[in-house]
Amino acid sequence: MALVGGAVLYLCSVVWMLLTLSQSQGAEYDHPAQYRYPFIKPASSFSSQPSSAAWADPSAAYDYIVVGGGTAGCPLAATLSRNYSVLLLERGGTPFANSNVSFLQNFHISLADTSEKSASQMFVSTDGVFNARARVLGGGTAINAGFYTRASASEIKKAGWDAELVNESYPWVENQIVHRPDFGPWQRAIRDSLLEAGVSPFNGFTYDHLYGTKVGGTIFDRFGRRHTAAELLASANPDNLHVLVRATVQRIEFDTTGKRPKAAGVVFKDENGKTHKAVLSRRARSEVIVSSGAIGSPQLLLLSGIGPKAELEKLNISVVLDNGFVGKNMSDNPMNSIFVPSKTPVKQSLIQTVGITKVGVYIEASSGFGQSESSIHCNHGLASAEIGQLSTIPPKQRTHAAIQDFRNRKRNLPVEAFQGGFILEKVARPLSQGEVKLSNTNVDDNPTITFNYFSHPADLARCVEGIRVVEKLVNSKPFAGYTQLEDHAMEKLLNMSIEANVNLIPRHTNDTTSLEQFCKDTVVTIWHYHGGCHVGKVVDRDYRVLGVGRLRVVDTSTFFDSPGTNPQATVMMLGRYVGVKILRERLGKAAGV
Repeated sequence: MALVGGAVLYLCSVVWMLLTLSQSQGAEYDHPAQYRYPFIKPASSFSSQPSSAAWADPSAAYDYIVVGGGTAGCPLAATLSRNYSVLLLERGGTPFANSNVSFLQNFHISLADTSEKSASQMFVSTDGVFNARARVLGGGTAINAGFYTRASASEIKKAGWDAELVNESYPWVENQIVHRPDFGPWQRAIRDSLLEAGVSPFNGFTYDHLYGTKVGGTIFDRFGRRHTAAELLASANPDNLHVLVRATVQRIEFDTTGKRPKAAGVVFKDENGKTHKAVLSRRARSEVIVSSGAIGSPQLLLLSGIGPKAELEKLNISVVLDNGFVGKNMSDNPMNSIFVPSKTPVKQSLIQTVGITKVGVYIEASSGFGQSESSIHCNHGLASAEIGQLSTIPPKQRTHAAIQDFRNRKRNLPVEAFQGGFILEKVARPLSQGEVKLSNTNVDDNPTITFNYFSHPADLARCVEGIRVVEKLVNSKPFAGYTQLEDHAMEKLLNMSIEANVNLIPRHTNDTTSLEQFCKDTVVTIWHYHGGCHVGKVVDRDYRVLGVGRLRVVDTSTFFDSPGTNPQATVMMLGRYVGVKILRERLGKAAGV
């Protein structure tokens, strides 16, 4: 058990908790292939753009400025460009020549790369849980586990979306970047064990959200190559779209001469630190659309003077609009994972099968480890298992000697110890809420983020139910050929998960006897956080910012719940949906979309 426990300590802390590398490995940030489409340029080109039909003048006004080239921003910009000039600003680079992003086997490396040019930006919430924000064209679709599944019919109705347009927008995404997974033995065992545990019926391969067990889509093709939302830009009108990468928007600028403020443009800095200003066309319906994600969008509104007046004034930010709801009512779906060691090597797989239970939890799984022996045994830097395993020790006792001792022990682990997989349980529709607050006025820094996991008792009760479902899976016949733990399997697996120290939350002595305490102490994220710019509080049903003209927010910050079991399908759908709706409102049938 010591051998396996040590491997789990590393695997949980490294593979699933974003805690591997302090430097990128294999990413080709300066490769010419990073600019796959001719309309993608580095931000510094904004001041020296050659003449073209779309922007002969580099400071020319745009019909739409989309801030954030992520999961929603890419399909939104591509759609709007069919009829209008669009500037899409992305703070990160591109995914196209970045091997950490592109290949399934490098999934955990991409997430854990903490360099300045990484596709992900790590943060630690005040709860003590490690997390990440996307920082790359394509957004979360470039760093996630790839699972593709739609929202439920009830979620679509609750959001007030036009069902017909929703059902046109999903296939627009699916036909371009979604694939059927390469279904392997581990995922089959998960499927069969879910059915044995009563999570039925089996709904086969489907994108639909249905109670029971199903196999969903993936954005990884059969060769293990990732296809991100950035590839949806191929559907754009290249004469109308201008995409700048490494373009970090500092603030939105407003015209305050009228009865209410209205967006006039944005200020951004390029990869060299030079400041630029992009302005909107004077056309009445021109807009800035913020699609910077559930952390980035409320952060940008706050930095631009939209938010709680008292909080803004503390940081000497000029108040454009006093709205106490900006950054509030944030939620993150708490997840707890159990590592199941295998007797034999297991092929690497990410999320493919899901159990949609009636007790308010989703069950998913991953398996294998895509890296080499040298990767397993190398020094993985500051934010890694070497630090995570010390999380229960007072800071002053976390000495270099203690860290080095752990590194030495880890180097002696055989590769065979790193085989098995994770069973994940995620609480659906959490009721616990937190907030995003500015810690300073530097947009490059993470704001202060709190999720208050399990502060609502209903969330904790559902987590316990989820762990009980996982126990049924571990003890099922389909897993009999995998697990190394014949007797008291679940108790041993719980102990291993506790030892892993996957977060910075102190452990308790009753973790294995109290499932409630286990849930609290081993909570991690599955990166499905949402809220901060809710409909009815910060934006209206058309995602226009309340009290301000020519400004919208279109992304997960507007969601009350994370849709479906995994949100990326619906976020991409939303970008397309809002884009089509805007075009039809302006052009009617002439929109041609």
